[in-house]
Amino acid sequence: MTEDRTGVPYQPGSQWYDHEAGPLVRPYAMTGGRTKPGPTGVRFDLIALVLLDPGAPNLDDAALGPEHRALIDLCRIETQSVAELAAGADLPVGVVRVLLGDLLELGCVTVSRPVPPAQLPDERILREVIEGLRAL
Repeated sequence: MTEDRTGVPYQPGSQWYDHEAGPLVRPYAMTGGRTKPGPTGVRFDLIALVLLDPGAPNLDDAALGPEHRALIDLCRIETQSVAELAAGADLPVGVVRVLLGDLLELGCVTVSRPVPPAQLPDERILREVIEGLRAL
């Protein structure tokens, strides 16, 4: 077993880290320098739910990077939010959003976006409905 320049042992084939700088693969390298997901510029909320599309095309390993495959593997387990995927893949949220844009364009995943607060029913109306139900 050999050591890196900081004296920390590493094994060949394992992921290399520079303990002072972090991972050697920078986020811009994972996204190809992109900061926005896809040509449509879709914005993924942190609480948007991502699930693997059952009719997803079979893509070979060359079509997807290791980060894309990690997100797909996490979605296979269960439907997860963008924030949960970022935590599970140990990637920055911005990187996950760009990678999810790629997967969405390829038809690998579907995304359920949360309802904007402006479209939710008024609290006053809900209270009136509850009071009406209690009166029955």
